[in-house]
Amino acid sequence: MTAHHLHPAIRKPVFPKGALIGAALLVAFTVTTAAVSRISGLGTVQMPETAAVETRSLRFEDMRNGSIQVTDARTGKVAASVEPGTNGFIRGTLRGLARERKRRGIGIEPPFMLTRWADGRISLEDPETGRVIELDAFGPTNGEAFAQLLTAGRN
Repeated sequence: MTAHHLHPAIRKPVFPKGALIGAALLVAFTVTTAAVSRISGLGTVQMPETAAVETRSLRFEDMRNGSIQVTDARTGKVAASVEPGTNGFIRGTLRGLARERKRRGIGIEPPFMLTRWADGRISLEDPETGRVIELDAFGPTNGEAFAQLLTAGRN
């Protein structure tokens, strides 16, 4: 029995041609809009350039007791210690940056740059990977946790 002799009620389903054309146009429009936005910067939020008010070069090292030792890279002095079980935001942020460094084969020796900007923002930059985290984007309490490290341990 060949396919031509099948029962008349059994047919291959036909997808509406208009729906296929509509879906193709929607996909094309979405891809084009994304490309134009990416190239032109249209629809993106950009922070205005502002001057750095305070910058500190810091190293972060995990200690055996679970704390994180924060060292001023310029002076070599211990600036602060993040005790075990405290300050989850600092720990989480540093874990993400450390993962990126490990993936690229970069150790803990190169310091991070912590900066307070003229407009009040605080950012943490990893000059080795080029990654910058706008700490205030996570709320004022989280930004302040890092802001305290700008002056910690200075006499």
